[in-house]
Amino acid sequence: MGRIVVISTGGTIASRWQGSGFAADAHGQEVMATAAVPEGVTVEVVDLFSVNSPRLTTAHQLTLLRTVHEVLADPGVDGVVVTHGTDTLEESAFLVDLHHDDPRPVVFTGAQQPLDAEDGDGPRNLHDALLTASRASGLGVLVAFDGKVHAARGTVKTETLDADAFRDPSGARIGNIGFGKISVLRHPRRPDPLPLPGMPDTPPRVDMVMHHADGDPVLLNAAVEAGAQGIVLVATGAGNATPEIVAAVAAARARGVLVALTTRVQSGPVTQIYTHGGAVDLVAAGAVPTGTLRAGQARIAVLTALLAATESEERTRILRHALGEAVTAELVEA
Repeated sequence: MGRIVVISTGGTIASRWQGSGFAADAHGQEVMATAAVPEGVTVEVVDLFSVNSPRLTTAHQLTLLRTVHEVLADPGVDGVVVTHGTDTLEESAFLVDLHHDDPRPVVFTGAQQPLDAEDGDGPRNLHDALLTASRASGLGVLVAFDGKVHAARGTVKTETLDADAFRDPSGARIGNIGFGKISVLRHPRRPDPLPLPGMPDTPPRVDMVMHHADGDPVLLNAAVEAGAQGIVLVATGAGNATPEIVAAVAAARARGVLVALTTRVQSGPVTQIYTHGGAVDLVAAGAVPTGTLRAGQARIAVLTALLAATESEERTRILRHALGEAVTAELVEA
């Protein structure tokens, strides 16, 4: 079945009580010791870092991305498992997926209950991730959680506390895990992988701004003035805001700021239906619609484009590629 490398990054699966709350402090070997290892699998552990995932930075995520590539440079490795905090797992998994050019699986997992919890979910999730990493191939980066397998693209955390924490609100999961087997239900559609980015001394700033009733351009303009090179506008409905925000988007684009347009609605695509500040006008002002990708992953797509190029038109082209516009169009037509 294979040789699997587990990259440990912290999160609830590595958390212990700190006197006032839980925080990640366990090493990867301690986390690994909680889980049963599937028969025929050998495991090696890389202790990358141990932090609560809300504290992750772009530098952390790029270090993780490069570490995955370094591990897979060894042809004797059959797959990779990443243990990760659930709060930002969807962002890190999507970043790795955008640059994953290898048929061997990379499987993210974590836990909703801490390391020492009785009947906690971490040991089962880790076992299932090891099983998935040893059996699945050619599916891109995956998330194994609560007996289910999800594609990294589109999968978000949908439950704050429940064990069944992840799903793609706009699509079906990849498969199920049970009785020592992986049942693959579908193959995900993915754009061609992007080249591995460099490690900048100062990563580009990418902010998210949410629209709401009484929403105005103050926060969007403040992000631009703070030096944001990219902004994700989290709009209402199918991607709607106001004429004033349309004007702010146009001004940001004129200054070279990359703007992506997503929605605060849980599922469904951003769609150009409405004017008077709606998606019709926002896209005309230069915002790039993100299809069914939500805010966290839209931000990663913008970040990836900024890391890959310096010229505005090329950044927009790479953003559209990362968003998988052809993939999204196929899904919407279906």
